[in-house]
Amino acid sequence: MRVLSIGTDRKLFEEGSSVFERQVAYADILGELETIVLTKGKYNSARSGKLTAIPTNSSSKFLYFRDVWRIVHTLARPDVITSQDPFETGLIALFLARRLKVPLHVQVHTDFASREFARHSFRNWLRQRIAWFVLKRAARIRVILGRTADDIAAKGISTPITVLPIFVDIAKFGAIPRTKHPRWKIAILSVGRFEREKHFEVSIQALAAARTKGHDVGLTLVGEGSLRQHYYRYAQRLRVADRLDMIGWQHNLANQYSMADIVIVPSKYEGYGLVIVEALAAGIPVLSTDVGIAREAGAMVFSAKEIPHALVRWIENGPRMASLATRPYKDFEEYVTKYCADIAATIKAVV
Repeated sequence: MRVLSIGTDRKLFEEGSSVFERQVAYADILGELETIVLTKGKYNSARSGKLTAIPTNSSSKFLYFRDVWRIVHTLARPDVITSQDPFETGLIALFLARRLKVPLHVQVHTDFASREFARHSFRNWLRQRIAWFVLKRAARIRVILGRTADDIAAKGISTPITVLPIFVDIAKFGAIPRTKHPRWKIAILSVGRFEREKHFEVSIQALAAARTKGHDVGLTLVGEGSLRQHYYRYAQRLRVADRLDMIGWQHNLANQYSMADIVIVPSKYEGYGLVIVEALAAGIPVLSTDVGIAREAGAMVFSAKEIPHALVRWIENGPRMASLATRPYKDFEEYVTKYCADIAATIKAVV
């Protein structure tokens, strides 16, 4: 089987990265996997076994479509095309599938049907409409959340949908040793991009509420983004800036998880909520809005407005440990097998 994948993850060109290793594992089962990655700048093609990763190296985002079409003309005709999202990438993949007369498999990693997703920006509003257009024309759809499958079905889309969550190495996070934070008795952790949709003002409000009650508590924000200074000024306004640590993005969060007593995820929307799964796998309680995998995974779910009060109650009453409620895969091999089987089923569905 020959599979053409259209994606955007530049980490595929970092040999040894988890993204690269996953793609190599897919290729070993699928047969031949050629992945075109929408890129700006200069990246070198990457090859390993049956995997070939090709960058578009476009001079502008507006030229992605042209450059993908140019690359496709140099490749053998695939048996199926899979898109890593239903947005711009999905639109390109749909055009290719129609021109090459092959089935289209679409993957959905974002809770795009969420009202908050569309409200976030005009770009998201437009992406939501592109997604519905693409998904109605797909031969098969893979989602990472059951709620997304329900939202798609509710739109009257009868295309087969498979729910395949993201793979997380549960054992690795379960083995993280627990240590006390060097500065405060109770350590709160929030992780993500410093942008509006992550809503980290709520984490700072929760910190302030706990300090008002006299608790020895501090907050660590891990990430990068345009709102870094905004968060610091907001903490100053609430008089908790001395209890706020903001550190840059970390590729390995083991040290942060080891010191965290509780994780707060106040997002307006999430694709999956990887931090939720990782924290619960490490035994750390999670306070979260009702986004992504939160409710299903075993997080304590509240509205953003309720989270500050919920934190105070948690500090005063516990519980002090938590566990992950869902374990969708026995191991990485099972995940890869199911992922590849879903793509293969796309071909069988139209034969």
